[in-house]
Amino acid sequence: MKVLVTGATGYIGGRLIPELLDAGHQVRVLVRDPERVSHRPWTERVEIVAGDLRSLQRDSGLGDGIQVAYYLVHSMVDGSRFASTDRQCAVNFAQAMQGVPLVIYLGGLLPRQAETSEHLRSRAEVGEILAAHLPVTEFRAGPIIGSGSASFEMVRYLTERLPVMLTPRWVKNRVQPINIRAVLDYLVRAAEREPLGIVDIGGEQLTFREMLEGYAQVRGLLAGSNSSLQFPTPWLCPSSKASFTTWWRTRLGPESSSPRCSRWTTRPPA
Repeated sequence: MKVLVTGATGYIGGRLIPELLDAGHQVRVLVRDPERVSHRPWTERVEIVAGDLRSLQRDSGLGDGIQVAYYLVHSMVDGSRFASTDRQCAVNFAQAMQGVPLVIYLGGLLPRQAETSEHLRSRAEVGEILAAHLPVTEFRAGPIIGSGSASFEMVRYLTERLPVMLTPRWVKNRVQPINIRAVLDYLVRAAEREPLGIVDIGGEQLTFREMLEGYAQVRGLLAGSNSSLQFPTPWLCPSSKASFTTWWRTRLGPESSSPRCSRWTTRPPA
């Protein structure tokens, strides 16, 4: 099967490509700067196309011969305009992928309460744009845990460096982290399925504080106690318009469950 991967330089895309190759697929990747993937172990085994989703044209030929296209792009690095950038990229991609039988998109789990961050609203909007024009399987995942992932590295950075924390109130929020291996398994297997619509994936529910304490316990950083010193402070809480991962990561520096334990809930396409 011939597949297209966008976001090949990102955390998920860079790990998905060798999984797809090992599964016997032919892989085409879209990157803005081919030099950024020139030293990857899989570089010689894929077709590299230079291009930018922000200016991608309908007649680009990017989708020619493609049976499955992975959309693994989001624009948090573009500052306050990331939502409009995400929107434009999704529209351009949808137009360029007309005729492709399946698009697989990795978005974010939405909380049940009405208020969500601008980041998550943008991820959901991208899914809506893709589904309005293409046959889509949209995986909605919580924090993805694996060495090098933004969520895991933030947990590690905070826990390793701060024995006493003044924390924002969202440390009490419940999340559903999921192992990177489970996410990759879902993404690869979905290529063999019909479009599934929205699929929520995630492991055990726990608070962000419990994630921090769990890591500290495994690392032996809880001296003589099963609880860490954390003091929630309202004035440290970022705006609801911000992604808390991005907010903390920009201030503090660089950034497991198994597939059998993950929650798989399917909502069919409308």
